[in-house]
Amino acid sequence: MSNPRQLYPLVFADVALFSVVDDRLHVLLVRRAEAPHAGQWALPGGILKPDVDKDLHGTAQRVLRGKLAVDVPYLEEVCTASGPHRDERGWSISVLYLALLPMDQVHVAVGNKIDALKWVDPFAADAPLAFDHSELLRKAMDRLRAKVERHALPLHMLPQKFTLSQLQRICEIVLGRDLDKSVFRRRLKELHAQNLVEVNGEMVRGVQRPAQLWRAADGFKFIG
Repeated sequence: MSNPRQLYPLVFADVALFSVVDDRLHVLLVRRAEAPHAGQWALPGGILKPDVDKDLHGTAQRVLRGKLAVDVPYLEEVCTASGPHRDERGWSISVLYLALLPMDQVHVAVGNKIDALKWVDPFAADAPLAFDHSELLRKAMDRLRAKVERHALPLHMLPQKFTLSQLQRICEIVLGRDLDKSVFRRRLKELHAQNLVEVNGEMVRGVQRPAQLWRAADGFKFIG
């Protein structure tokens, strides 16, 4: 009789969830409680449950709901990894997802599971992640940065209401470099004309003068 693992590979959804903590880009990691790689840190992930999940996007959503205290507003498929040596349990396939969380929900998200979850600087990991998750994280980082380089706005990492300075800073944090303020503002005027962002109608105290609050327009999509 054939080994069922040879006929039916393990199918996973893994998620690289990014947010901003202390003015730096961070990614959420989970500490594995069971073998393989027990005690090591990894991206949040879970195995496909055909009787529960309608697709792997649903698997990724279920994984995040089970580990976080808040809903994640943005989830995007990045790539697929597969092979016989990724997982000691057998031939496996993993679909990687990129997710974004508003910076004002970071501490709420971890909640009372802080002993099993942590936000880390993706550039300063102390050790390689379990499985091939270090490589998956790199691919998710590349996708996030490429989208912002192409002028996609990572509004899902901001509070519902934000200033233009906050938006520019989020883009700078993702890209790892400063942006010219005048060029950035001109680009935002174009996006405003395209109905991607809109004035909220409120003001907030700024460093030098009150700043106008903005918000994502209805139907906004993180496309770039």
